Order: sequence, then structure tokens, then C-alpha cells
Amino acid sequence: MNTLYAVPEPTPLAGDPDLTALSNFAALRGQLRVSFGPKCSIACWFCHNEGDVPPGDARKDPNAHQRERALGADEYLAMIVSLMDAGLNRVYFTGGEPLISPLSRPVLTGLRSHTRPDRTFSLITNGLHVRHNLPWLAESVIDKVKVSLHYFSDETFQEIAYTRLPVSRVLDGIEAARDNFEQVELNCLIQAANQHEVPAMLEYALTRRLPVQFIELVGTDFNASGQGNAVAADDLLSALRGMTSDERVEVAGVGQGRRVFTIDGIEIEVIHRSLGRHHVGQCGTCPQRQACTEGFWALRLDHAAGLMPCLLREDLRLDLRPVLGQPNTSSMVAAAVAQHIADFTEGTL
Repeated sequence: MNTLYAVPEPTPLAGDPDLTALSNFAALRGQLRVSFGPKCSIACWFCHNEGDVPPGDARKDPNAHQRERALGADEYLAMIVSLMDAGLNRVYFTGGEPLISPLSRPVLTGLRSHTRPDRTFSLITNGLHVRHNLPWLAESVIDKVKVSLHYFSDETFQEIAYTRLPVSRVLDGIEAARDNFEQVELNCLIQAANQHEVPAMLEYALTRRLPVQFIELVGTDFNASGQGNAVAADDLLSALRGMTSDERVEVAGVGQGRRVFTIDGIEIEVIHRSLGRHHVGQCGTCPQRQACTEGFWALRLDHAAGLMPCLLREDLRLDLRPVLGQPNTSSMVAAAVAQHIADFTEGTL
């Protein structure tokens, strides 16, 4: 994959950099999503792998090369801390599967000295490796675990994730997380293969008092071949309205609009395409705007030292490798990212 934008050759910083664009994005609840690498223990057909070649594609095509690693634990820590200090305090660790990376432990425990009341650290996982990693996860910075549950039977698990593992392994990971973390959430991509299991997954979440987010499929280049599997959330919305009158719509901040239902104190979110997307100004001149259903809601830092503001625009991926190993790496990362966002806002990219 090509990177078109690179940080200029390192030069001494004259005065404090202008971080306004980055601070504004953070104030609108923008996320920092950190990927430790593309490897995963399953291969869900819809995986976008944070902009890298999805695991399933890499298995099928030996010529589909995933990005080469450029970051070690120290570099990850420097970049994450730099962006947090600039105001980006909602940090999500994703993948691939983060818990199969040898970098997950040193990074997630190394951030302990950087916790603050306004900072949150979430682990997005397939659940298969939670119990095995509990001894060190308990000492990590993670305060919320979000488990992907797109299946509720062995047959559906195998069809969606291309695995021979039983779904009980995922459910065991959820139970392990419940026993050890105060905040555990589920997310489920609604699709033709699992539509018949959505009521059972909803009951499971409510019985265990777990918030759950149901998501309508967002079309990207990574799942174009599976668009026939897209299913609207209309039936689920009707069922939820039959269970509660406590419904609200959230469209503030960045990303897609969502409907939030509260049942016995448990929030059930539905990411609903009909509510539109929220670009926060950054996408005014973007050629993909009409095709976009998500808006600009996350900065994605990958293992190759790239940072993407959008899954639909590979050409916007920022190459941060030139700042690695510099004495002022932290300052340069924040400045480069803020300038990149500003350029996007002003339509010069």
C-alpha cells in the first residue's frame, strides 16, 4: 500500500506548535485507535484491519503483503503519549487481534504512569485470548473491554470468521472479562448470516447486563464483495421499541449517528445509517464525501508508523517514520498530526 504524505525531514521546532486542529478533533470526542499489527486468530470476511490487508485476504493471496513493522513498544508509547498530551484522550487498542501481539503487554502496562481521570483505554478483542492474558491484563491500563460477538452458534462463527473454533471460546472470553473488568461491552455487526441470532444475542447481553452495540454494515473497499450480506436494523429497532420507550438519538461529536435504548439500566446502541454521518468540517472538499457513511471520527496509528484519518482514503495515510528516534519525537508527532488534520480541514490534501 502506498503512502502519499510523509512528515518533512526533522527540523528543530521553533516555539510551540499549533495543535488547534488536533485539539478541536479531540474536543469532538474523536478517537485514537492503535493497531499492534495485522495478525488475527480468525478471519472475519468484513474485516478492514484498520486499513491494512485483512487477515482473510492475506491467507488467501500470498501476494497480498501486509505492512512491515516499524514500531516497537518504546515508539508506540512515545507516539500515544504525545497524542494524549495534545488532548486525544479516548484510546482504543485494536488489530488484528491485539492480544496475540507481543507488544500488547509492554505497551498496555507501560501506559500506567500516564493515566488521568479524563483518559480512557479500551481493548477491542475477539475474546479468544482474554482468559489466557488475564494475569498481566489486570496490571494494564485497560479500563474497558469491548468484545466482538457477531455469532451465537458454531455454524455462524465458522461461516463469518472462517474458523473451526467453537463459539464457546468467545463466550468464555466474555465471562472472563466480566469477572475482571468493571466495563465490558459487546459489539455485533448485523448481517445476513447472523440476523436470525440477533434476538438471542440481545437476550444474552441483557441477561448478563452487558451494554451492546449493533452496527449496520458500512461499505468500504475491504468488504465490497460482501455487500449482499448487508442487513438493515429495522427489525431490531422494532423489537427494542417493543421492550422500552426510553430511546434517544445521538448525533453530536464525530462519526455516525446512533439510536440508544435503555432497558433495565442497560444501554443498547444501534449504529443506524439513516441518521447520517458527521464530518465536523474536515470532509468538505473530500472526493469520497458522497460515498462516505462514517465521517472522520478516528485517527488510526498502525504498526508501520502510519496514521490514517479515514478508511476510504488510503492516500491520506501519514507516514510518521521520519520522526522516529529523534530527540523531540513526542513534539514532532503531535505537530505533524495536527498539521495533517488542519490541511485536511482546509482542503489542501
